[in-house]
Amino acid sequence: MESRFDLSAPLDLGGKRFVRNEGKPVCIRCHSKFCANSCAECHRPISVESKELSHKGRHWHEECFRCAKCYKPLAKEPFSTKDDRIMCGKCCSREDAPRCHGCYKSILAGTETVEYKGNSWHDDCFTCYSCKQPIGSQSFLSKGSDVYCSPCYDKKFAKLCFSCKKPITSGGVTYQDEPWHGHCFVCTSCSKPLAGFKFTKHQDQVFCVDCFKNCVAKKCSGCQNPITGFGKGVNVVKYEGGSWHEYCFNCKRCSISLANKRFVTDGNDILCPDCGNK
Repeated sequence: MESRFDLSAPLDLGGKRFVRNEGKPVCIRCHSKFCANSCAECHRPISVESKELSHKGRHWHEECFRCAKCYKPLAKEPFSTKDDRIMCGKCCSREDAPRCHGCYKSILAGTETVEYKGNSWHDDCFTCYSCKQPIGSQSFLSKGSDVYCSPCYDKKFAKLCFSCKKPITSGGVTYQDEPWHGHCFVCTSCSKPLAGFKFTKHQDQVFCVDCFKNCVAKKCSGCQNPITGFGKGVNVVKYEGGSWHEYCFNCKRCSISLANKRFVTDGNDILCPDCGNK
């Protein structure tokens, strides 16, 4: 920056003050009107009696040479230019700094920030959309363009376990259109987790295969083994309070299968019609 405080020393000729302009004497009044530089800030002439500052072909009164942002006087201070504006170093740094995606103010060097999806936030401006608290170093989840801390996201969007009524944050099991934590969906009898294993239902309760066999299932009146509905012979034959595997409901004498066929009884024995008539 160039500065000039006196265009030339005023001359006193015959009681009137003059200055030289291109070697010719000019009175102060005419110099201010026709020859003086105009101030780039206030656009008034800079008289020879004022201190003048110059920079890159532009001129200022000393008192007009100020930061375009904070108006700090810069006649004796370092300054920078941006888009033909004169700015102090601090304002110029702010002007060039990235903008916070939350408050849209400058993020100055050394400030703690959060970077997410190509945008920057002041640490205090990156907040949960629901509770408005700064997320900081906590984990968070997004929904559309909004971010949530984990507790608020679970409260607002996560499914609740049918058993414990707490949010299901990952995994889970669906049974009869109801969501369950994997560790909550267990056998009613032994509490063994049932996710990924065979199970059955009895009176609105679920059981693993072993517990259903040992604790719940009726015994076959033929083989005395549990009727589970699993494996061979899933169909059951019931007669006068007794239950049979389909493959066990046979004629007592000839062993022919009587499932879905006519039969007769002889005491506690089930017989086919042919054996019953002998």
